[in-house]
Amino acid sequence: MKLPLFLVPLLVAGSASAYITFWPAEPPALRPAAKTSIVTGADQTEAYLPYLKGKRVAVLANPTTIIGKKHLVDSLPQRGVNIVKVFGPEHGFRGNASAGMKVADEKDPATGIPIISLYGPKRQPSAEDLADVDVLLYDVQDVGCRFYTNINVLRNLMDACAQNGKELLILDRPNPNGYLVDGPVLDMKLKSGIGQFPIPIAHGLTVAEFAQMVNGEMWLPGGKPCKLRIIPVKNYRHDLEYVLPVKPSPNLNTQQSILLYPATCLFEGTVLNHGRGTQFPFTVLGSPALKGKFSFAYTPVSIPGMSETPLHMNQECYGLDLRQYDVRQWRKTGRLNLDWMITLYQAYPDKAKFFDRTQSKEIGNINGLAGTTDFKTQIEAGKTPAQIRASWEPALGQYKQMRQRYLLYK
Repeated sequence: MKLPLFLVPLLVAGSASAYITFWPAEPPALRPAAKTSIVTGADQTEAYLPYLKGKRVAVLANPTTIIGKKHLVDSLPQRGVNIVKVFGPEHGFRGNASAGMKVADEKDPATGIPIISLYGPKRQPSAEDLADVDVLLYDVQDVGCRFYTNINVLRNLMDACAQNGKELLILDRPNPNGYLVDGPVLDMKLKSGIGQFPIPIAHGLTVAEFAQMVNGEMWLPGGKPCKLRIIPVKNYRHDLEYVLPVKPSPNLNTQQSILLYPATCLFEGTVLNHGRGTQFPFTVLGSPALKGKFSFAYTPVSIPGMSETPLHMNQECYGLDLRQYDVRQWRKTGRLNLDWMITLYQAYPDKAKFFDRTQSKEIGNINGLAGTTDFKTQIEAGKTPAQIRASWEPALGQYKQMRQRYLLYK
């Protein structure tokens, strides 16, 4: 018997099917290519407001959680939705905490709604947190990288829902790096806070597609699936360019930084500053030790809310300026750029210290970021990009095949 399009079974080995309800009934992938603009799940209020009314709602939110130009948590109560609490990820609910900084529970001054931090001692909601909740709503912009911690929070939220019999409503958003599926698949021996799943650096999924993968691959503790309800993005394909209306985090403050992030975040595992302590993070790379090697220079300083103690603070750094780099050329290749890492390693005078992070207070480890111990040794050995990329197979190819099972946007 054929199931109606609005009720799609996600078969999980060794467990009952987890059913995912979509609004509107027909997924965007089944429609002809649309000429109209992309419409996020949150902006399709007609699709989910009737479901939320009369329910006690908890929301996982940050500054990207918007309907139009207004924050969802400010907007939904005016539309008759009872938001009883908000869960905040890294950087906090309103986005005013620096990267890696622990965030405390508080009460939102704008709405009076209690905020429970999931980036402090607590990393997922407790049974007590969910006792007065009927449905959890997830609406946070992601950028499509394994080391961007929002997907860790999503998995934790799914686990809490699965264990406490709650449904998770995901208002899906485009992945600005959705065209890119590349990098080494994480060796799970290197599992850490910046790598929790056996996926490549750039996973090529929206958060709703990733949630389906978490269920289908049984990545929740005990393999119990989370009941999902998804509002897909209208008129979206993974190869479409999407300019984010709100910066997804304090240090991803430009479209250029978001598009370069899959490659330049790897420099968090080196002795180079990667723009933290400037107004253009992830788009410049440098070190005082490279003076005389490069003409471009900049000086990182302490910037509250972005980076209080950046690497090489108050020192002139020399290196690469990628602010005008043509990302369209990168999109054509569909591959991570490894040339910058190779070039800067070769230019660095004391190569034994290139991957030494002991002088930095920032989070970063090259093995954890790359997802393999091979990457560091390959750079040190002078391997070419082609040789490095060859070592990512067959795991990368197998991931790409597995990914196909969870796509909402073909």
